[in-house]
Amino acid sequence: MAVQYRFKEDFWWGAATSGPQSEGRFHKAHRSVFDYWYDTEPEAFFQGVGPNTASNFYNDYKQDIAKMKEIGLNSVRTSIQWTRLMKDFEEGTTDEDGIRFYNAVIDEFLRQGIRPIINLHHFDLPVELYQKYGGWESKKVVDLFVLFAQKCFELFGDRVKDWVTFNEPMVVVEGEYLYQFHYPKLVDGRKACQVLYNLNLASAKAIRAFHESRCAAEGGRIGIVLNLTPAYPRSEDPADQAAAAFAEDFKNNSFLYPAVKGFFPETLVETLRQDGVLWSSTPEELKIIAENTIDFLGVNYYQPFRAKAKEAPFDDSHGWLPEKHFDVYEMPGRRMNPYRGWEIYPKAIYDIAINVRDNLGNIPWYISENGMGVEGEEKYRNAQGYIEDDYRIDFFKEHLSWLHKGIEEGSNCFGFHAWTPIDCWSWMNAYKNRYGFIALDLATQEKTIKKSGYWIREVARNHGF
Repeated sequence: MAVQYRFKEDFWWGAATSGPQSEGRFHKAHRSVFDYWYDTEPEAFFQGVGPNTASNFYNDYKQDIAKMKEIGLNSVRTSIQWTRLMKDFEEGTTDEDGIRFYNAVIDEFLRQGIRPIINLHHFDLPVELYQKYGGWESKKVVDLFVLFAQKCFELFGDRVKDWVTFNEPMVVVEGEYLYQFHYPKLVDGRKACQVLYNLNLASAKAIRAFHESRCAAEGGRIGIVLNLTPAYPRSEDPADQAAAAFAEDFKNNSFLYPAVKGFFPETLVETLRQDGVLWSSTPEELKIIAENTIDFLGVNYYQPFRAKAKEAPFDDSHGWLPEKHFDVYEMPGRRMNPYRGWEIYPKAIYDIAINVRDNLGNIPWYISENGMGVEGEEKYRNAQGYIEDDYRIDFFKEHLSWLHKGIEEGSNCFGFHAWTPIDCWSWMNAYKNRYGFIALDLATQEKTIKKSGYWIREVARNHGF
C-alpha cells in the first residue's frame, strides 16, 4: 500500500482506556464516587447500566490484551484504581488482590510487546474521601493521593516507564462542580476554582514524588493528560476575542500552564481575583507547582470550543460561573457527530500541535485520546459478523493528516492513541456510544474486531496510511 502520511518508526500507535471503565468491580476493596452514585441512583445511567461488570477486563485481561496485540497496538494507556490498590487510604496500606491484579496486567502487556502507560486518576475518587473531607476540595486529599502515587511507583515502577498523574482533570471541575454531569453534581463556582487549583497541586506533588523515586533514575517519565478544547472566537471583534481568550485560559491554560510552565496564566488569576473566586494557595505550594513540571504531555482532543461576547446579562442566581465572561457560539454550517452533539473539526489538532511547538517549549507530547462515539453500531455489522465502521476510519484519517502536518512543521509529537481499544463503560452514558476498535457484546461479553481494528493494524505495520 502506498503510504501518503508516514510517521516515524517508533511512533506510538495505541489506544486508551481506564480501570473504572473496563475492569468491573470484582474484588474491589472500596467504592469510587461513580460506584456510589450508581448504587444510590442507578436510573441516572443510560439503560441503568453501571460499572459492576464493565467490559470484564478484571477477568478477561489476557484475552483482551491478546486482541490489542492482534490489531497492532504497540502502546496502551489504562489506569490503576485508587479504590482497588489501597486497603487503607490514610495508612497507605495496600490490598493483596489489587497488587496481584495490576502486576499481572502490566506483565501481560509487556509479554505481548505492548508498552503500558499507567494513569493514576480517571475521575474515580474514593467516595469515602469525598464523604470525609470533601474530596478534591481538600488539601488533605491531595496528600493522600500522593501517598497512593508513591505506592504505585514503588510497586510497578520497575516495569512501567510512562506515568500520568491525571486524566482530564478539568472534567472533575466541570462535571462535579459546574455542570452537574458527575457526582456530587454541585453548581459552585468558588469550590470549582479551589478544586482546579488543588488538582494542579496534587499533580505537581505526585511529580515531585516520582522524581524522588527510583523510577526517574531508571529512565521513567511522568506527564499529565489534558482534554484540550481550543477556544475559537466568533469574529475579529475585540469583545469576541476577549471572550475566547478567557475561555482558552479557563478551559485549557488553567491546567496546561501549571503542568508545562509551572505557573497559572496571570490574566486568569487576575480575573478570578476580581470576581472574588480565586483559590486559596500558599507560597510554598506555588513553589512546588513551579518546580515540578511534566516530562511529557498527553492531549485528548475531540472537539473545539467556540466563544462569543456576552449577549444576555449574566444570570448570577447560581453564583459565579465561567460563562460570566463568554457565551457559547454555535457556528453555522459546522459538522457534527449527532450521537455526542460534538462538532467535528480536525484542523484543531494541527492548531494544538503548533501551540505546543510555539508556546509550550515544544515539549514532547502525544495524542492520548481521539475518537468517535456512535450509538447503535450493531446496525453496521456485516455478513462476516464484524462492524464496518468506515465513519470511524475516516474520522481518524482526517485527524491524523492534520497531526502529520503539525509534525512535519516541527511539533514534537510522538504518538497517537485512540479512545478506546475495546468498547467500554462511559460514566452516565454507560454503553450508549461505542468508541472501540473492538466491539463488545454486553450480554455475552464476546469481543470482536471492527473494520477500524483491522485498519489500525495496517497503519501501525506501515508507519502511516
